[in-house]
Amino acid sequence: MKPETYDEQVDCIRLMQTHISWVFLTGEYAYKIKKPVDFGFLDFTTLKKRRHFCEQEVLLNRRFSNDMYLGVFAITEDKGRLRINGRGETVEYCVKMCEMPQEALLSNRLREGKVDKAMVGEIARVIAEFHSKAQTGGEIDKGGSVETITFNWDENFEQTREFIGVTLSRETFDSIRDKVSLYLSRNEPLLGRRIHEGRIRDCHGDLQSNNIFITDRIFVFDCIEFNTRFRYSDVAADIAFLVMDLDYHKRQDLSAHFVDRYIACSSDNEMPELLPFYECYRAYVRGKVTSFRLNEKDISMGEKETVQRTAQEYFDLSFTYAQQL
Repeated sequence: MKPETYDEQVDCIRLMQTHISWVFLTGEYAYKIKKPVDFGFLDFTTLKKRRHFCEQEVLLNRRFSNDMYLGVFAITEDKGRLRINGRGETVEYCVKMCEMPQEALLSNRLREGKVDKAMVGEIARVIAEFHSKAQTGGEIDKGGSVETITFNWDENFEQTREFIGVTLSRETFDSIRDKVSLYLSRNEPLLGRRIHEGRIRDCHGDLQSNNIFITDRIFVFDCIEFNTRFRYSDVAADIAFLVMDLDYHKRQDLSAHFVDRYIACSSDNEMPELLPFYECYRAYVRGKVTSFRLNEKDISMGEKETVQRTAQEYFDLSFTYAQQL
């Protein structure tokens, strides 16, 4: 939070954080540092691992927004002073990005009612084009298998047991688990067909409104770099994240148009059959990772109440999707 840490002239520094990252905004650039956490599906507990995943983040996100990601830089310490790319011992690594105006973030535009069908239609076109070129086959195809999908769901259920009675009810937990199990047992042929048709791709993995800027063009950023199991998936799972997010913001009109435009651009006419299932999954994951913040030591009482309420809303939305399966 000290201006002298940075190479450029800095007058004001803002800190934003998620359950896995700190992001320092300087006005011109954004510096992202990974928290030394281990959630099982993600392990940033050593400096070597954090450097590796910083490098992966830049490499993978340049597929979407090449000019936004500037590289990985060392944070050094010399005589008690921290510097980015300075002298002394390397104590941390960060991803350096161009800072975008926060009002251009899709989630902020949604809250202010400044998103229209033309915008989400363009996002659909951009994502469809990316999916058409994304890698497929081999290990990637396993991401669409019943075994992998079941493993992902089982991990979700195991990691949310501690939040039963806190951010989700026992009824919600049991109902979603039963509906998901039944869906997977009945739809193995459909899921197998998706693999055969090449619909399993090296996707974004976290395609939500917090990860899209709308300026003079569409900037998609912050894809999943820490676990290929969450990035290798059916393209329907990628699309379902933003559909769910638009529904969460009470903009079903935009989510419907987004799906229509994506199908028109991709000719993936089978996608609507899978969307409720993957929407259920995406909402549940958001409920889970939001709940994780309740375990952070530095969370204030006010933040805790907001986090708890938000997690409950996501789990309730997941429950609603589950009833459609």
